[in-house]
Amino acid sequence: MEQMNHITALITGTSGNLGTAIAKRLIKEVPHDKKLTIIVTSRTLAKANETIKQLVDYNNNEVKRSGILDFDYSLLDFTDMVSILSSVYELQKNHKCVDIIYLNAAQGVYAGIDWIGATIECCSNPIKGVTYPTYKIQKVGVKSKDNLGLVFQANVFGPYYFIHKLIEYKLFEKSDNPRIIWISSVMSKPSYLSMNDLQLLNSNESYEGSKRLIDLIHLATYKDLLQKHNVKQYLTHPGIVTSFSFFQFLNPITYYGMLFLFYIARFLGSPWHNIHGWIGANSQIFTSLYADPLNGDIQSVKYGSASHWNGKEYIKVDEVDDSGKADVLKYFDELTNEWDEKLKDQIVNTRTR
Repeated sequence: MEQMNHITALITGTSGNLGTAIAKRLIKEVPHDKKLTIIVTSRTLAKANETIKQLVDYNNNEVKRSGILDFDYSLLDFTDMVSILSSVYELQKNHKCVDIIYLNAAQGVYAGIDWIGATIECCSNPIKGVTYPTYKIQKVGVKSKDNLGLVFQANVFGPYYFIHKLIEYKLFEKSDNPRIIWISSVMSKPSYLSMNDLQLLNSNESYEGSKRLIDLIHLATYKDLLQKHNVKQYLTHPGIVTSFSFFQFLNPITYYGMLFLFYIARFLGSPWHNIHGWIGANSQIFTSLYADPLNGDIQSVKYGSASHWNGKEYIKVDEVDDSGKADVLKYFDELTNEWDEKLKDQIVNTRTR
């Protein structure tokens, strides 16, 4: 009974626009008679504390939950396999279970913008130009210190290994309704991924390729997670929202120009230009708090956060091509076994960092 009245949610990338919006919506939408614990993840303690303060202020000034609201942090860097193991170790020590995991990794290795290409694309087809852009320049061949493809590890394999360890440490067992929410992208078409380059080291679209991998690894694992561990896993995406990660390539004129084009695209009928993180978080909140496979909310599709021309939010559900999912799962499981062997004697206390 105690656990039924307590929800513990962990959000990766909590300090970003989408991660913060997910946390705020949890504070508002989780029934106020339940105790809510939000675990903020960050690479640094300073950023974790800053994010927690922002969420505390939001609750105190706007929501004023009547139930207990508390926070914890986990220092977690998906581009560092030791950090992943250490985070799980600390979570196991400090929490009976985790009820909801939001896998909100969205790292890219950008080098800039092809402004000529951007102008041509946005003028010739404004909606396509700001939905499926090809003018973002991405670095090729970037590896992590673990000698893995950086974007591959940050966005897909790191989170996959994190889930693997959470299950191993039995952090879902005591939850009444455990859920994993993968956050993919509207930009995850099969054409972005080569099955001969699963670590995305030869791709000039590594971010989009990583999101395609998320789609495939979800489709390859959700049935086993439910049958073997009673964990419901869902695949979502936030549509198009403003992202702090790309601000470095924009000045005030180009930033507001981008926002203007987003609003134009939405007015012209694009369902994906949500712009605001709050609307972008709609599909993650729906699948974590409200979706029920018994009521037809199936797990084999992708739940997208969408909005009408006036900004009114709704959920748009799309089928996902599952071609290649078995090969991807086989590769991930082989890599997982390799890292289990490498890390079998290594635990680091992240609280001392």
